[in-house]
Amino acid sequence: MFDSLSNRLDRAFKTLKGHSKLTELNIAESVKEIRRALVDADVSYKIAKDFTNKIKTEAIGQNVINSVSPGQLMTKIVNDGLKELLGGETKPIDLSGSPSIILIAGLQGSGKTTFSGKLSYYLKSKGKKPLLVACDVYRPAAINQIKVLGEQVGVDVFTNEESKNPVEIAQDAVKYAKVHQHNLVIVDTAGRLSMDEAMMNEIGNLKDQLKPQEILFVVDAMTGQDAVNTAKAFNEKLNFDGVVLTKLDGDTRGGAAISIKSVVNKPIKFVSTGEKMEALDVFHPDRMANRILGMGDIVSFVEKAQENFDQAEAIALQKKMQKNQFDFNDFLKQLNQIKKMGNIKDLMGMIPGVGKAIKDVDINDESFKGVEAIIHSMTNYERQNPNVLDGSRKKRIALGSGTSTAEVNKLIKQFDEMRKMIKAMNNKKGLRSGANLFRR
Repeated sequence: MFDSLSNRLDRAFKTLKGHSKLTELNIAESVKEIRRALVDADVSYKIAKDFTNKIKTEAIGQNVINSVSPGQLMTKIVNDGLKELLGGETKPIDLSGSPSIILIAGLQGSGKTTFSGKLSYYLKSKGKKPLLVACDVYRPAAINQIKVLGEQVGVDVFTNEESKNPVEIAQDAVKYAKVHQHNLVIVDTAGRLSMDEAMMNEIGNLKDQLKPQEILFVVDAMTGQDAVNTAKAFNEKLNFDGVVLTKLDGDTRGGAAISIKSVVNKPIKFVSTGEKMEALDVFHPDRMANRILGMGDIVSFVEKAQENFDQAEAIALQKKMQKNQFDFNDFLKQLNQIKKMGNIKDLMGMIPGVGKAIKDVDINDESFKGVEAIIHSMTNYERQNPNVLDGSRKKRIALGSGTSTAEVNKLIKQFDEMRKMIKAMNNKKGLRSGANLFRR
């Protein structure tokens, strides 16, 4: 996500390298590169021009103090500008109703149903009792899809396959929610085209009859500038409350995320990546600006760790480490918890300085499959006692995991080195509580 834009912006700041101060000439050169980078990322030319004109005005006359280079100062100015362009501050969703009603709208294929499932999972983790409502009466697989998602995340789903009236279904769902103590109703609607007047009127009727606390417009970020134009058309009809950008892990240049707030003057509230139900994030303009400029997002990284790491397990693991009892079972548990946090390369990109270093490295969740296969091919006794792994055992493990003896040896060697490091830390009394890192 945003890799191309980040690289282009980085090159723009490097045009200031070697300069002792900001001048109109070198500012103009840098701003020109920034504008090109934004346009190439599918940001509309008008928005890119207005943004860079503002950056230029801000930069001219800035005094560069000894400890800050012109490139660093320009990075800060652009960072502040991007935060504002992306919305300035985080806008939470309105959950004030009883029950709260969230209406999901968007184009066909934008990822509305998957997002509905993710949102229900996310809000359930925050203490809500959601009810998913299947109001897409046109797409044959839509009702079945939302049933599957509801079962997957442990959320009830309201359907009425005999009715073809979305308003009637939604109204019945709200009544059902009140009776069964659901304090949140998420209404998944049919995908529609902005020029389809009948379908647009239908979702307008849903809005009028349900009076939802929140209308979220779901848009596929991979459609680029078309996403912005579609959002504008939908907003004129629905006056929605916020935008959800899906498929940000795809081959997207990021222009939709940067442009959409300026065009519709509505905040981005969530961003979605991948198909996993956990892959949904609240949108923070400041954090996204940092990531675009290669500064990482350590706050989001720690939040993900807090959400996915079990504190009791962390304390138990710490005690095992202190006694030098860390084994392959513990290693496998930690690996699975890391995978729950999301895409590995995206996670590493949140760590300041790491994103640029690994931009050309192919890292994905599949990279762990060989390691997991090797550990799963060990007996429980072998996992608990790695020292017993002799040549014949290694050969059997390699055969069972579909790997080679060399790969098994490599993993065991790395594991031994990790245990030696843990032991050395214990000897120096330098091992601190792993639980403290994840304490809320």
